[in-house]
Amino acid sequence: MGIADDAVEIRAQGWRTLAALHGLIETSLERALHSGHDLSVVEYTVLDALSRQDGWHMRMSQLARAAALSGSATTRLVTRLEQRGLLTRILCADDRRGIYTELTPAGSELLAQTRPTHDRVLADALARAEATPELAPLVDALHRLPAAR
Repeated sequence: MGIADDAVEIRAQGWRTLAALHGLIETSLERALHSGHDLSVVEYTVLDALSRQDGWHMRMSQLARAAALSGSATTRLVTRLEQRGLLTRILCADDRRGIYTELTPAGSELLAQTRPTHDRVLADALARAEATPELAPLVDALHRLPAAR
């Protein structure tokens, strides 16, 4: 195996480690959010992303990026959340083709009820991962990231 092959293998191993950590966290969150709040991880992600915006709205394309979804998957998700009364769509005043998505009071309330569960389960999953030798360095790197402002 040459140097280039070694570099490829190192990147591949890093990717597999990241995927394993992501899977552990997402499985834990999915189970807890669904059973305790009837909310999926991606639904939580959308509500959380909207809550962090000034005015609590985002264009659909921004929301798709925040949730790591395609445009069509975002549209379907927004429709489901809108039917549940958790968010609403608003036409952009200066660009009639643009659509904003905004958190409703019910969405904000559900997010506030769900956030402690999310944070607890995330902390627990990271603690379990930290006890796994293959995942511990990645968890350590996450803990060293600067806090978002």
